[in-house]
Amino acid sequence: MIRYAVLLSIAVALLAGCGGGSSDTAAEPAPVPPPPPTQAATTEAATTEAAPAETAASPVSCTEEEFPEQGAEHFESLPPGFAYNSFPATSGPHANQTVVWDIYVDPLPEFNLVHNLEHGGVVVQFGEEVSADDVEALFEWYVPSPNGLIMAPHPELGDKIAATAWQHLLTCDGFDEAALTAFRDSYRFNGPEKIPAEFLAPGNS
Repeated sequence: MIRYAVLLSIAVALLAGCGGGSSDTAAEPAPVPPPPPTQAATTEAATTEAAPAETAASPVSCTEEEFPEQGAEHFESLPPGFAYNSFPATSGPHANQTVVWDIYVDPLPEFNLVHNLEHGGVVVQFGEEVSADDVEALFEWYVPSPNGLIMAPHPELGDKIAATAWQHLLTCDGFDEAALTAFRDSYRFNGPEKIPAEFLAPGNS
């Protein structure tokens, strides 16, 4: 898996100054006014329809759900026949090792992520059809308050963004800063195992 440090910079566009002409340049001759429009041109202009206005973007829809706890036991592998009761998982059997807190460019094993939820973490995952603008917005949202957060792609989510905490799931069909922030602030650091926030900083596990 490829992990990379979060370095989001804002590109500043530099406008080149325009060069001025010399003061002794001969004056330009006055332009000849254009001839009046013909009757045909006037009629055509009058009958041309205005371009349709751009359609406003549809508002983002989010749904929050709570699921019954499925236990918090540690295993070497998922017990045969077991199925998590939510997608992505929000509780249940999980690996002994957590995932390092950070942003990722590759999908992560659900079996390990559940352990991060047990420690009070919030995991945000986005499908392969989520727009580049929404993914960039997610990264920017992550940066100011990264402790206890993991962000990673999850191709099977399609065009959805999912945030998980212990027994809780938020599913959105686009980036919704208010909904994600409210979810994070409600459930982060509130897992079954109370881990101090400073131990959940990026780079820790």
